[in-house]
Amino acid sequence: MRVLKLDQSNLLPFRTMAALLCLCVVGLSVSAAEKPADKKADTSADTAPRADSQDWPSFRNGNLQQGVARTTLPEKLDLLWKYPSSDGIASTAAIVGDKVYMAGLNGYVECLELKTGKPVWEYRSIENPDPKKFAPGFKSSPLVTANGVYLGDEDGVFHAIDRTTGKKLWMFKADAEIISSANITGDKILFGSYDNFLYCLNVKDGSLVWKFETDGYVNCSPAIVDHFTFVTGCDEQLRVIDIDTGKQHSQMPLMTYLIASPAIWEDDLYVGTYASEIISVDWKESKVVWSYKDPKKEYPYHSSAAITETHVVAGGRDKQVHCVERKTGKPIWKIGTRGRVDSSPVILGNRVFVGSSDGNLYEFDLKNGKTLWKKNLGDDITASPAIGQGHLIIGTESRNGALYCFGKK
Repeated sequence: MRVLKLDQSNLLPFRTMAALLCLCVVGLSVSAAEKPADKKADTSADTAPRADSQDWPSFRNGNLQQGVARTTLPEKLDLLWKYPSSDGIASTAAIVGDKVYMAGLNGYVECLELKTGKPVWEYRSIENPDPKKFAPGFKSSPLVTANGVYLGDEDGVFHAIDRTTGKKLWMFKADAEIISSANITGDKILFGSYDNFLYCLNVKDGSLVWKFETDGYVNCSPAIVDHFTFVTGCDEQLRVIDIDTGKQHSQMPLMTYLIASPAIWEDDLYVGTYASEIISVDWKESKVVWSYKDPKKEYPYHSSAAITETHVVAGGRDKQVHCVERKTGKPIWKIGTRGRVDSSPVILGNRVFVGSSDGNLYEFDLKNGKTLWKKNLGDDITASPAIGQGHLIIGTESRNGALYCFGKK
């Protein structure tokens, strides 16, 4: 196991504040790799979505969590429908085929028709017929596969739901809240919990394959490359875990809390930190390649980065969206909003889409940061966009929260 020691001198002032924040952070996540088939669920097997499809089946749309869409959108976006959700939506929706899958803070997972927003089925986080009975909400985003919908709730229960019928397949109980969204590889489902563990379950029946204990809350969605997964969290470490064995391959101290989920490009990992930086890490060599910090503002990053071969884009709690060169970390542009940007951006060609707590959904030009379009949705936006099958889906928080669908009329 390799351990890299870093200079803590620039990061210590942030640690006390971050410890408090980790008690109440809202995280998002999930990932993918093979196209799901539209058929009745077979509980004995499942397959992951394909990374090259026009779907958006998970939080960051793929095991590498790059936040890149592979569909098309009209140049002018029209609001096609709006679906209300009591208590609001903090997680990212999934788009697979002609269906949308959303998870709300009211404790419901719902399947809607993509074109119309009409409900197909709903699933509740507790098995209680009384709708007034409190149900733990969902802050993690749904992972949609060939047969199932998978996600955890605020009570630490991880749910597997039949994708076609909305009926329960199985449940697994962790010991604390699950904000981390799930990721899948082969027959294994991975997610983290506030009980400090990274879990690996058998997708067939929810049985525990292994669990790995960290030294702090696991907020992030675990990225996957080959047989390795990556965990960044409140223990200030980057851990590389062997998925086959559940053993730690390497560990790298980062000396700061990490709320965001990592994005991977070949041997490099990109993530925003609580110490007001976006960093690039060579995960094979356990070394920081570069770090970027706004010289005028020091605020943490909750937003997970979107990356291409040339760009890294992330939102900050400094109310700005930042874009830097992927290989060097040199700034390309930054643009301000009127609220925190906890929403994780999505890149589609030369277009960047992201929400802000100022209530606006923004579209920026990837090359120069120019605002191309914005739409005020009237409520706080911490959820991230899902872009698939020619549509953009995003949710808002508050008791008047809703899911919005944009496309071409």
